[in-house]
Order: sequence, then C-alpha cells, then structure tokens
Amino acid sequence: MILPSSVSRRGLMLALGAGGVALGAGRQAVADPVFAEYPFQLGIAAGDPTPDGFVIWTRLAPRPLEIGHGMPSAPVPVKWEVATDRAFSNVARRGEAIARPEMGHAVHVEVEGLQPGREYFYRFTAGAERTATGRAKTASAAGTAVARARFGVVGCQAYEQGFYTAHRKAAEEDLDFVYCYGDYIYEGRGARIYNGPTGATENPRRHFGGEIYALDDYRRRYAQYKMDADLQASHASTAWFCTWDDHETDNNWAAALDQDGTPPEVFALRRQAAAQAYYENMPLRRSAFPRGADIQLYRHAAWGDLLDLNFLDTRQYRSDQPCDDAWATTCAAVSADAQMLGEAQEAWLYRNLDRSRARWKVLAQQVMVMDLDRREGPEPGYNLDSWAGYSIPRRRLLQRLKDRRIGDTVVLTGDEHQNYAGELHLDGRNPEGSPIATEFVTTSISSGGDGMDQRPDMVRIQAANPQLKFNNYQRGYVVCDVTPERWQTEFKVLDKVSERGGTLSTRAKLAVASGDARVVAA
Repeated sequence: MILPSSVSRRGLMLALGAGGVALGAGRQAVADPVFAEYPFQLGIAAGDPTPDGFVIWTRLAPRPLEIGHGMPSAPVPVKWEVATDRAFSNVARRGEAIARPEMGHAVHVEVEGLQPGREYFYRFTAGAERTATGRAKTASAAGTAVARARFGVVGCQAYEQGFYTAHRKAAEEDLDFVYCYGDYIYEGRGARIYNGPTGATENPRRHFGGEIYALDDYRRRYAQYKMDADLQASHASTAWFCTWDDHETDNNWAAALDQDGTPPEVFALRRQAAAQAYYENMPLRRSAFPRGADIQLYRHAAWGDLLDLNFLDTRQYRSDQPCDDAWATTCAAVSADAQMLGEAQEAWLYRNLDRSRARWKVLAQQVMVMDLDRREGPEPGYNLDSWAGYSIPRRRLLQRLKDRRIGDTVVLTGDEHQNYAGELHLDGRNPEGSPIATEFVTTSISSGGDGMDQRPDMVRIQAANPQLKFNNYQRGYVVCDVTPERWQTEFKVLDKVSERGGTLSTRAKLAVASGDARVVAA
C-alpha cells in the first residue's frame, strides 16, 4: 500500500508497534487504516430483527486483550454490505459507519429497507481487511400469517467452566433467530478450581485477570469470550435478541445494590462501565445506548401473527432480594410489596399483553417464575433471586393473565444452569385447577461444567413440586418449534463441555397445545 509522503517510515513503525494500525496523515477525524494484525478478531453479529431490517455489529480489535485493543485513539471508517446471497452478487444495502474510540471501536448499523420474512447476508470491511459472512433473517410483517417459527434459546456461558460446543451445534440448526437470556460474560477473577454443586473440579480454561470493575476490565473480558470461534459461529448463523442477567455486572445485583454492600454511588460507577461494555459488544439498537448507569433493554418484537416477544429486564428495576438472599428459605419479606420489573416496565408489559393479537405471547426473561419449594421438610424454601422471592409482583402478573384470559403465554427463562419445563399457577405449593401459563427454562452453554442427567437434590425437589414436569442438569441449548396449533420445546444436551468435541443429543421434547397450558410429551 502506498502511504502519504507525510507519513515517515519511523512514524509508521511506531504506530504499528504501539497499536497494530496506522492511519493516513492529514485527517484528524477518520482515515483508511492499515492493520498489522487482523482487526475483526471478535467476529460479527446481527440482532433485533424487524420486518425491514436488523442491527449488524462488529468491533475493531487487532489486539483484543490489550488496553486500547490494538487501536489508535481515533475514529476509523468501516464499510458494510447486506446482500440477498452469500456471494454478494445482489447487494441490497451498503454504507459506511465510524468505529469510535469512545465506544471501543464498536460499530452498530441499523439496516433498513429490506424485505420481510427472508434471509440476508452481511459483512464488514476496514481498509483491506474483511470479516467473515454473517446471516440474518428479517421478521415477518406484523399481522402476517406465519405457519412456523423455529428459534433457539441460549445463555450462561461461563468461559472457565467449559467449551462452547453448544454454540457450534446451535449454529448448524438453521434458526430464524436466537434469544440470549443473559450471563454472556462472568465477572469473577481467573481461577484454576471451580467449587460447584458436585464438588471441586479443575477449570478447562481461565479468565484473563482479576474480577472486573472498570471499563477496560469489562472490555477485555468481553474480548476473551468473543474470541471463541464457536461463539462467533453462533452469532454469524442468525440474528440474536440479547438481554442481560446479573453476571454482565456483578452476581445477584439488584438495581442500585450489589451483593457486597458497596455504597450505591460507588456501585453506580461499576454499573456504568458494565452497561457501556455490554452495549459496545452486543448487536443492540441505538435505543439501548447507555445513559450513565442506565440502559434500555426491555423491548417488544413481533414475528408476524405467531409470536409477540416481550424481552424483560429483571435486574435494573427490582427491589433487593429478601431474607438476605439466603438459599432455600423464606421470611416475611417474601410477601412484601416489592418490585421485580419496576412500575414502568410492568405497566408496559401489561399494555403489550392486553393488546396482543398474536397466537403466542412470550415473556423472554431471566429468572424462574415457578415458585419451586427447594427445602426439605414442612417449611418452604425458595430461590430468592427468582420470582419466588417476590410473591406479590409474581401473583399480580399471573392473576392478570388469569383474569383477562390471556392464554397461550409462554415464559422463557435461564439463570438456573438446568433445564426445566413446568406449569405456572398462582400458588405452586397448591397448584389447583388448570395452569395459567407455561415456563421453559434453558440450561447453560457451559456454566456448571459437564453436569449429569439430574442432580441428586433435584429428585426430591421435582417430587415435591407437581407443577415441575421435567428437569435435567446437562449443558446445551433449547430449540423452540412453534406453529399456531402447538409450541414444542426441544432440550438439546451435551455429554461433556470439559473437553472439545462433546456429543449432542435430544434429552426431551415437550409441547404445549394452543388453548391448554399443560406440558405434555411431544
């Protein structure tokens, strides 16, 4: 490449040595870069599909784990293309975006003007460097009759505890979209040993650095995760709807509070860093652009007349966990008038449910709604970080569904590192009458290690909770195959994630018929 005469050889070598990219002289804003190392090491992604488009994402990072990620402190232009074919012989849209240093050189392009209900292919170029090709499908137009949708559910991908074989397998599924329920990264320090529910095991890989607090910490943690080729394949295979849970910030955080008693004004600084890094690294729309520590993640999407998708945020607006967040217990605070969604999000959700004309109403969220009694003996004990610890907002939601006869409601959940299928009643200890809604909980991609078919403690818990119809403690993902008549959930599991090359199998297929929230074998 011929460089401008004003760029000295010594200056060019210094730029390459310090940051891995040189910029043409005489342009303070942007310039065509020359990279010493491949700049798209974090892959590509698409997200939030609508009938006329979707978001496409990438981030320039020639040296992802360095502070500054191998980029100069300057904006850099990135070209993009969207085509109807993998060969890009028919380009539907193209343009140029600016990767800015303030945003970690991330690029979010909101592509518009596409046709509904069809697949497209996309790629990015910076200088002479080009990404792999990604695939994304636009949603079917609102109100359009849709005969079938097939999508995946993934989440909880602790890097240290296993390989991302499940992502590689999910990439081969030919899905319309993926819902990621959260725990995309984990915030803890690198550790050789994992002390899990089945004892101590040696982690197959390690986090880089200590626990993350500052923006550069979070950026490097995302970089370590996103450098994984299996995760990149999953992102490139279809568009994702992304929400977060706790570990993108800190374990079991709730609104302004963390689990360590940090002063709220100090924790707000960590939340701000976490929110910015999350936005930088996810294929999110401009509407989610962080404002200080706040980020707008709850939102609605539709897939023709088949699916109304309500993506919820159960972290930013909730009250503190009751009973000091103790496991498998209860106290008077469980029945306090607390918040899980916050007043504004709850009212927004109720409006969506009231006016929905879709066959299936979906609550895509993070923590379990089933109030499973997890304690042995006559006294109940709950997971207080789930909806069971917030009995008033839980009952309010289910009572509204019941009173207004909002049927065909399916809750999609993660967090538990286990597969569950169950039925939702006002009181899980006394599940009388027909269920109000159905809940499918998807296990982890890697969190918890290899696992087993069922944990010993869950044998007793399942027997004590008749609303729970299925439980499994292996790693994997879920495929939802939905028609107007039936919702089928296929639980796909791996025999191991502690080594590469795990074998995938279908552990169970469970279904719900339209008009009947009972879970049955498919």
